[in-house]
Amino acid sequence: MKDIIVSLDGSGNYTSIQLAIDAASQYKDETVRILIKNGTYKEKLFIEQSNIELIGESKDKTIITYNDYGKKEFGEELMGTFRSYTVFIGGDHFKAENITFENSAGPGTIVGQAIAVYANGDQAVFNNCKFLGSQDTLFTGPLPLKEIIPGGFKGPGEHLERKPTCQLYSNCYIKGDIDFIFGSSKTVFYKCVIEAIDRNMKENAYITAPSTPANQDYGYVFIECDLISDAKEETVYLGRPWRNEGKVAYINCWMDKHIHREGWHNWNKVEAEATVEFVEYNSKGPGAKLESRAKWAKVLSEVEARKYSIEKILPNEMIKGLSESM
Repeated sequence: MKDIIVSLDGSGNYTSIQLAIDAASQYKDETVRILIKNGTYKEKLFIEQSNIELIGESKDKTIITYNDYGKKEFGEELMGTFRSYTVFIGGDHFKAENITFENSAGPGTIVGQAIAVYANGDQAVFNNCKFLGSQDTLFTGPLPLKEIIPGGFKGPGEHLERKPTCQLYSNCYIKGDIDFIFGSSKTVFYKCVIEAIDRNMKENAYITAPSTPANQDYGYVFIECDLISDAKEETVYLGRPWRNEGKVAYINCWMDKHIHREGWHNWNKVEAEATVEFVEYNSKGPGAKLESRAKWAKVLSEVEARKYSIEKILPNEMIKGLSESM
């Protein structure tokens, strides 16, 4: 393993995280661990190489931030969703710890979509990290096979092969409003805090917008997570289908009163009600009104919920660090 130190005060190998990532290309056959000292790094990062680790000194004081956004002018067109990222991760076996990833562009009602992290690699693991944004905070690739609006996928993943990915977010904090966790990957969120922003609207947020491929066994699985918000009662939905085969499961999660009693929204796609897998088991808290959930969603039995254990979803090498806390 090769270590590279980044520090804004010049005491490390580099003062820029992207320069450290670029330097890592000379170590193609080993894992490169980039140790990042506390500081606010205003950088738009592009990570293409596999086996890269970003290890911050402190989750709250090691901050990577940028402010691109979908409605921003980009040449003769708009930037769009998938070029708005603060950090793009295209390599496999990526790892991040103790870092805040932020898109600081502002409310989606003004700037449109603004991605903090675009995670497109396989077996990406985030531990003890924060993801801050508004609309479309976290995208977990790959992209769906085809865009709904022509040109809607412009960005680093547009022409890449749509390879399946699995990802893990452990003890993380994720904040946003509209579809702020979205994409196609098989992903576990374990013991995370998920905060929906209060936009002071009738529909304040949709936590997830999955585009799970039809032949993929899992989509998003939240295990022992806390869903919080200061939004008004019943103004936030657990998810809605970006694509009609979307899959989301909440297992043993605590939900505050902001969660809508119906739980799920069909995005005005009545046909999706027959094809999505939107499920819950043992939800707790003021927002866990399971008896009032949308009729086309499902409350699992204890036996059915066993399918959603971390060990059955992710490869062993991804979860070995969780063994003590499980």
